[in-house]
Amino acid sequence: MWRRVKWIVVLGFVLVAGIALRKPAEKYFDIAKSLDIFATLFKEVNAYYVDEVEPEKLIRKGIDGMLESLDPYTDYISEDELESFRISTTGQYGGIGALIGVINKKTVITHPYKDFPAFKAGLKVGDEIISVDGKNIQGKSTSDISSLLKGQPRTEVELKVKRFGQKEIAVKIRREKITLTNIAYVGLVEPGTGYIKLDDFTPGASREVADAVVSLKEKGAKKIILDLRDNPGGLLHEAVNIVSLFIPRGQEVVSTKGKVEDWNKSYKTLNNPVDMEIPMAVLVSEGSASASEIVAGSLQDYDRAVLIGKKTFGKGLVQTTRQLAYNSQLKVTTAKYYIPSGRCIQAVDYTHRKEDGSVERFADSLKSEFRTKSGRRVFDGGGLDPHINTEDEYLGTATSALISSGFIFDFASKYCSENPNKPDLTSFYLSDAAYDGFLNFLKEQRFSYSTAIERNTKLLIDAAKQERYYPELEGQLNGLKNKIESVKSADLARFKSEIKEILEEQIAFHYSQNEGHAMVSLNRDKTILEARKVLNDSETYRKILSPANGQNPKP
Repeated sequence: MWRRVKWIVVLGFVLVAGIALRKPAEKYFDIAKSLDIFATLFKEVNAYYVDEVEPEKLIRKGIDGMLESLDPYTDYISEDELESFRISTTGQYGGIGALIGVINKKTVITHPYKDFPAFKAGLKVGDEIISVDGKNIQGKSTSDISSLLKGQPRTEVELKVKRFGQKEIAVKIRREKITLTNIAYVGLVEPGTGYIKLDDFTPGASREVADAVVSLKEKGAKKIILDLRDNPGGLLHEAVNIVSLFIPRGQEVVSTKGKVEDWNKSYKTLNNPVDMEIPMAVLVSEGSASASEIVAGSLQDYDRAVLIGKKTFGKGLVQTTRQLAYNSQLKVTTAKYYIPSGRCIQAVDYTHRKEDGSVERFADSLKSEFRTKSGRRVFDGGGLDPHINTEDEYLGTATSALISSGFIFDFASKYCSENPNKPDLTSFYLSDAAYDGFLNFLKEQRFSYSTAIERNTKLLIDAAKQERYYPELEGQLNGLKNKIESVKSADLARFKSEIKEILEEQIAFHYSQNEGHAMVSLNRDKTILEARKVLNDSETYRKILSPANGQNPKP
């Protein structure tokens, strides 16, 4: 290990010597000095600290702490982590093709991907995994269990699983090369309006979107909704290629600018578009970031689509992967990206941290104005502002507690096991009798939760006791406490409609995964309904994308 540290120091000096030709010598003396101090400090700690230290863990904490001071996207990737990193960027791995999760202390299948080994073997959402190749997985982490399930294609793995209300069964599954799709769902939300839910930007995303558009048009789509909500982004070139489906060839989609000028680049559309005229709505949310923002922002800057939803995340930084020693890698932020209007939508200023190390979003006073192709005003710093904002839908405390408890998932597993014949999901609804069954299920599981007002009332009572006001206020405080408990006891009835909707969507997902969820949820999703409304009103659509208040188009 000590030999490795010496090599790190030597490499540091080589790096310094190579770059010093172009940079002030003083700066690189500071780098060499700092590396030397770090190496000698580590040597002293390793030799003299009172307890034994684990050198690799200590170094890793030092690396992580250093990179954490830069931004959340600059990461060290060890050799052990390379496979997970590769899967996240390529969407490919060898395995059974299923997501797993821990729900109420049970390791369960949460999503068997359609037409992959787990799905073809008959595994269903909610199946509990008992063992893998004879190894009991009780108490193991999901990452450890996932490693057991992964392996070389054409090898076999045996699972023991338990379905709700049934005995354990053994299932042999032949692993395959798994290539995950980027699109979660494609279909018509109404006659003439196509819908595409894009969840990732791994290789092939643009091809999938192109195929989806062609398929929808063949089914009669005259308008397109592209849903990028909660899509965290991915490969930049896939974002560029998706934009190129809808705007002319040779147009700039995004440019990158960083410290290394030779790496600065402008990305233009290279392919012939699929359709430059079809009316489009792009749905965005606070979870739409990076490549999602490049697609949505470029289409907004070219006045090619109406953005509907919430202000986006605001990630205008580009990462590059650099090879390090011992088969490790560095994912480092190397540039900022700028969409066609010239704006960078980065929301957080990591360069200027406060004294306590915290960071702030760019102040409104520091934001600059830019113009779209038709002359509409847009702004940088802080994500993308949609043309139409949709209101937040706040769930009741009881509903949120039920979701986080896992009991909605468990009840869906129970319901589907007891009702194996899949209903028509386009008209599926949970009957009042079934909801009463859910309430009984919660009683059996001893479901409980606390509300913010309960916690605040307890704090108030504790403060009254501490400040010796309690004897005078006891009656009122206990009355308030009892009133809150009385009101809370009716929560499951008060929030019945929204709880039923979430139950229906989860049950539909259990039956048919993404397709089932879409069949139940699309016709009640307020943002999708808003998109349909705008796309069906050609005059409103045109006005949104036309210059406002006599603004002149960009030359």
